[in-house]
Amino acid sequence: MSPKAIQYNANSIIFFKGDVSEKIYILKSGKVSLNYTDIETGQEIHDLIKTGEFFGVRSALGRYAREETALVLMDSNVIAFSVPEFEQLSSQNTRIVIKMLKVFSTQLRRIHKQVQNMIYSQEQVKPETGLYRIGEYYIKNNRYTQALYAYKRYLTYYPSGEYAADVTRKIERAEENLQKYGQGRGPAEAAAGSPQEIEKPAKSRELAGLAKLYYNAVSLVSQQKYQEAFGEFKKIATAGEDEEYVAKAQFEIGRCLYYLQQYDTCIKSFTALIQRYPKHPELAEALFFVGKCYEDKEERQKAKGFYTKILTLIKEEDPLYRKVKKAVRELEGS
Repeated sequence: MSPKAIQYNANSIIFFKGDVSEKIYILKSGKVSLNYTDIETGQEIHDLIKTGEFFGVRSALGRYAREETALVLMDSNVIAFSVPEFEQLSSQNTRIVIKMLKVFSTQLRRIHKQVQNMIYSQEQVKPETGLYRIGEYYIKNNRYTQALYAYKRYLTYYPSGEYAADVTRKIERAEENLQKYGQGRGPAEAAAGSPQEIEKPAKSRELAGLAKLYYNAVSLVSQQKYQEAFGEFKKIATAGEDEEYVAKAQFEIGRCLYYLQQYDTCIKSFTALIQRYPKHPELAEALFFVGKCYEDKEERQKAKGFYTKILTLIKEEDPLYRKVKKAVRELEGS
């Protein structure tokens, strides 16, 4: 085989951070940005690739996950090399080796500087710690909706992180307080109110119990204990005490079935969810899992049909949009 020329449209993704691939790319024309998180500040960095520059080299040669997301900013032509093709090319052209060494040297100097700054800074704050502190700030100020958002993002990015257990407990607390006191009020403010406000109705106790059960199950998913999580979500769905939690639990049941590789049951579960909740907030995500099931079952046309449907439901700036576009592209290229 020989290197393959590929045309990418603007706003498409060549590879995502975390992908594992042995492809190396060179930008022939257009504009591509490598997006990654700065280890010093936690901010997202955008490095533009110059025409004629290779990218994806280190991860491909080292056979580890991509450290950046390669985003196409305008219609671009790239050439994709396998590792043997790249090694053959570089062995025949010393200029390529010298150019790559210069690029690597610049990257290493930047990383070295960032590490030094982190070591010698008076206060060293990791992105994980920063996200946790945001949740702490909001929950102390009784802003439970914002706290829940920060804490849930924490569990998404750091499911086994340093604060994961504490965050899980505080999500339960924030849910309970939001239901009891509303946004912007805490126990002290409620105590100053009427006796009716101080009472804890049976409905609130039920919802607090459901919240605890739900987030315990979410924690099990983050630990990849899918069978146990499935059992907990099933309890919520069959109890039927609160429609919102039933809908949430049924979505998570489908997710667990996918990760357990029970594809036919997963499809049935998500189909039932979509029929019962046609306006479910995770509708597009549910369709994506159905598509993934068909793809894993080697039913590519059905998978593509679901992916195409999703693209009509969500906007381009939605993170799921890029995942779906990539899935379609891979199906068409296989």
